[in-house]
Amino acid sequence: MERREDLETILAYLPLVIQDSSLSWPSSHLVEVLEALTKGPSHSRVDSGQTLSDTISDMRQSLSLTSHLSYSALQGYALFFDEKMSKEESSRWFNEALPAMACLLLRFPSLLELHYLNSDNIINGVETGLRVLGSNKAGIVFLSQELIGALLSCSFFCLFPVDDRSSNSLPNINFDKLFGSLISTGRNEHQENKIRCIAHYFQRISSCIPPGFVSFERKILSLEQDHSGLEAFPDEGFWSTSNVNLCPVEVHTCGLIEDQSVEALEVDFANKYLGGGALRKGCVQEEIRFMINPELIAGMLFLPAMEVSEAIEVVGAERFSHYTGYSSSFRFSGDYVDTKERDVFGRRKTIIVAIDALRHPGISQYKPECLLREANKALCGFHVCKKDCIDHEDGVGVATGNWGCGAYSGDPEVKSLLQWIAVSQARRPFMSYYTFGFEALHNLNQVTELVISKGWRVGDVWKKLVEYSNQRLIRSSKKRRETKVVFEIYFCDKNLKISIREN
Repeated sequence: MERREDLETILAYLPLVIQDSSLSWPSSHLVEVLEALTKGPSHSRVDSGQTLSDTISDMRQSLSLTSHLSYSALQGYALFFDEKMSKEESSRWFNEALPAMACLLLRFPSLLELHYLNSDNIINGVETGLRVLGSNKAGIVFLSQELIGALLSCSFFCLFPVDDRSSNSLPNINFDKLFGSLISTGRNEHQENKIRCIAHYFQRISSCIPPGFVSFERKILSLEQDHSGLEAFPDEGFWSTSNVNLCPVEVHTCGLIEDQSVEALEVDFANKYLGGGALRKGCVQEEIRFMINPELIAGMLFLPAMEVSEAIEVVGAERFSHYTGYSSSFRFSGDYVDTKERDVFGRRKTIIVAIDALRHPGISQYKPECLLREANKALCGFHVCKKDCIDHEDGVGVATGNWGCGAYSGDPEVKSLLQWIAVSQARRPFMSYYTFGFEALHNLNQVTELVISKGWRVGDVWKKLVEYSNQRLIRSSKKRRETKVVFEIYFCDKNLKISIREN
């Protein structure tokens, strides 16, 4: 195939090489191992976790990968497939899933060549080929679900070279740390169940490769023109003077974002590194989403960390697993059949946007620059990229929740209102807000309804947020720690107020 600029940016991060103008595996021994695996355990002799871990080590040596696997990774593979799986599950895995994964890997070079051959024809004038989508430049990549299956098979066998990834702000992509955590973590049932989700995904695609596509887009916050005609990111003046109407809010005290019944942009409470701890020990909102929709993991291959003015949007990632619990109580609970319709590009109509909040901001979250950072970050994720030729989001609202709270320790009252004004400013038709039982948000539905009934606009809510935050900063500087109402939003009849108390 011809040398391509997009391929050149990603080739160093792939286990393939270009030989005689074609992509190929660099090792004939590796090809022999894969061919044996496709014929099943009776031929390959890979029928246990221990023989699988030995094979992974052999495959990596054949590629001359210099980086060491995570501590106890190979032990983790052996433990999971020899002790955590039932005999029936293990038999199915080694007779069905593993041969299918090996077949995908044998076809990986040709699948990638086909990808590049077709990538220039998906959207007229828009580059969609696999490449590193670096910071400060908007871009989109379309991958077939079959190619994603091959990429994730590479991750499973730990075949991606990783030497230069961290220096280029790319997250971990191999599964060694995930399996190694089975050995290095004390109470690790949630880690075992994360792997069960991944194993289930491979089992599913071994019987039927999904025929669709998934797109991964780096979104950059649109520049706004100020009064002098200069372009800049939205500032406090932009927000305080916004006359945009507030959108309706649906508050759900139970339920999950991923189970949203109406088509909506679903928010991933992200780490700035896409996926966060999904392939390590993490098991909160983002990591769980990456386990039940494993195709999201493919984006970790080529999407460096998000900058302040950036978000990542993924359209079409299929869901494969049911689950229960959260964090240490997370458990895989069986197969999930995704029935979402596909759009004209063959993508499931599931839109996931990753936005990273401030981590453990403490009292500084009330500073004007932090409020502005969070409002702009949310706006970046929620706005529709009109410059793109993909108007797939017109009329689509936002399903979100306690973004930046929980593990990141943000103020849920502030974050809920910041997201509301960002959704509204982006001209989204509604916001579905899942409180996950946070007591602090028990009256959010009443508040939003009354704010709308009084005719408030985005700018009005922004100014009240600034007023409240300033009072929090003043109280902090005076070190007054008694519990007391420090901010109230009064309406015309003063019958309802938002009372936000210090912790």
